[in-house]
Amino acid sequence: MARRARGLNVVELSLADKAWRINWILVLLLASIAAIGVLMLYSAGGGSLQPWSQRHLVRFLAALFVMLAVSLVDIRLWLRLAYPAYALALVLLVAVETAGMVGMGAQRWLDLGLIQLQPSELMKIALVLALARYFHGLTSEETGRIVYVIPPTLMVLVPTALVMRQPDLGTAALMVLGGGAMFFVAGVRMWKFATVIAAGLAAMPVLWSTLRDYQRNRVLTFLDPERDPLGAGYHILQSKIALGSGGLFGKGLLEGTQSHLNFLPEKQTDFIFTMLAEEFGMVGCLILLGLYALTLMIAFAIALRSQSLFGRMLGMGVTIIFFLYVFINVAMVTGLIPVVGVPLPLVSYGGTAMLTVMIGMGLLMGVDIHRDMRLGRHGESVTS
Repeated sequence: MARRARGLNVVELSLADKAWRINWILVLLLASIAAIGVLMLYSAGGGSLQPWSQRHLVRFLAALFVMLAVSLVDIRLWLRLAYPAYALALVLLVAVETAGMVGMGAQRWLDLGLIQLQPSELMKIALVLALARYFHGLTSEETGRIVYVIPPTLMVLVPTALVMRQPDLGTAALMVLGGGAMFFVAGVRMWKFATVIAAGLAAMPVLWSTLRDYQRNRVLTFLDPERDPLGAGYHILQSKIALGSGGLFGKGLLEGTQSHLNFLPEKQTDFIFTMLAEEFGMVGCLILLGLYALTLMIAFAIALRSQSLFGRMLGMGVTIIFFLYVFINVAMVTGLIPVVGVPLPLVSYGGTAMLTVMIGMGLLMGVDIHRDMRLGRHGESVTS
């Protein structure tokens, strides 16, 4: 039963109360999205649960348990752990520089024996936690002063620079966009965004010179996919062919020619949405995008209901990151933006990315469970 803390008008929830408050509709939506991922990975494996589909299902079930456990943790504990979590993720990113595994031309993973961990994925959630904690501790007047914007800017730029060195342009862009969106939610004034954007545009020649050759080719190919149809432009051209060939209802499960004849690259990860379009057509794509839209609507509503600034910032941060995952992946495979390595959440194959999404959703549900709790600037409970 819920009880009130001694001397305060603060509701303390029992474990049973918290379990009752879990948003089971959101859990069902996430399970439905993951089920589509299991089905598409079954198809990608040529009608076999191996090597991807079964592992994807097991990982989701394990991540589901983690998500529910995270959601039941007191939100005040997450506030206190925000900076340590960010520091740990930053240490892991530095460790990638010295001891990281190299795969597909990039150094992004740490081999921990039982698992291979991608710290840049965990940094996305750690960054959201840290920014939510920082802005929660500011007054509205302090948020408007430029000196108080410098620390969170460094929080974003330091890990972004480390991720760029791996190199991982997609994750770096997601962190910058997600961090910038949280600045906006916190109330940072628009002229500061205009200043940063102007500085970024001025620095474009320098940034261009730091890109790897294949990254430059991706940008040039985005502008003109036909310039190198058998090289840098191959991925996006094959993706567009598969997207168009699916038509309204698709060719049917296991009937996608582009994917099953191996014309479509990375069909189990970055381009899995394209395979869905080929086999289930526009209708299948709209069903998946509809599930994502419902998830985002519920997540946005949860963030707005929170009575604490930390809860609202954390909820909005998780929602923004989830939206960017979906938007960047879909825009990438449809040719709206250059090809970058961002997976489709809960559908693409990948353990660390799934764990990151589910931890984020666990934090979001924790915000919902503790929505009536008001927190002071230092994380203490305050009276209503």
